[in-house]
Amino acid sequence: MNILIVGCGRVGSELAAALNDEGHTVTIVDANEASFELLPHDFGGFCTAGIPIDLDVLRQAGIENCDALAAVSPDDNTNIMVCQVAREYFKIETLVARINDPRRENVFSHYGLQTICPTRLTVETLRHVLLGEQSQNITIGSSTVSFQEVPVTRRLFGVSTDSIDVGDEESVFAVRHPDGTLSLVTHKPVTLENGDTLIIARSVD
Repeated sequence: MNILIVGCGRVGSELAAALNDEGHTVTIVDANEASFELLPHDFGGFCTAGIPIDLDVLRQAGIENCDALAAVSPDDNTNIMVCQVAREYFKIETLVARINDPRRENVFSHYGLQTICPTRLTVETLRHVLLGEQSQNITIGSSTVSFQEVPVTRRLFGVSTDSIDVGDEESVFAVRHPDGTLSLVTHKPVTLENGDTLIIARSVD
C-alpha cells in the first residue's frame, strides 16, 4: 500500500518504520524537519517538511496517489483537519486520526472519521491491571471492544458454547485450548473441556 503519515513524533516514526519494514510505500509529513531524526537510519520511505493542512504540502507528499492516511500528530485539531481535507479534497477513504482527548473522541466520530484515543486505551489497560482482570482491548472505528479471558470451570465441562448465556452486552467470541490454539465459536459451536478458557467480548464504549 501507499500510505501517508502525518506527524513524525514517537508514534508516527514508529508506525512509519513498521510499515516500511513490511514493504509498504510510506511518506511522512511533519512541520518540524528535525523530527525526521526519530526515524531509523534504514528508513526507506519519503519525508516531507511543511504544514500538514497545506494542500500544496500534501500534494508534494503524494496524497493524490496514496491509499490510506494516518494523522498521528500530537495536536487533535490538526489530525482531524488533515483527515477532513484528505476526504473532501482528495477522496481518500481509509483515514484514521489520533485523538488524545477522550472527551472529544465521540464528537469527531460523528463526522464519520475513524479515531484512536491512546488516553482511553491506556486508562482501560491500567484499570484492568490494577483490578487483576485478564482482558485486552481493541479499537474498531470509534468503538472499543474488550476481550476477557474466563477459565472454564468443572460445571461447564462437556457443555457447548452455543448454550452459554453471558448476558445481552457480552458474547462468547472464542475458546482458547491448553495447547494455545484458538477456536472461533462463530464458525461452529465448541464443546468445552478441562483446561479451556472462554474469550468473552464486550463493547466498552
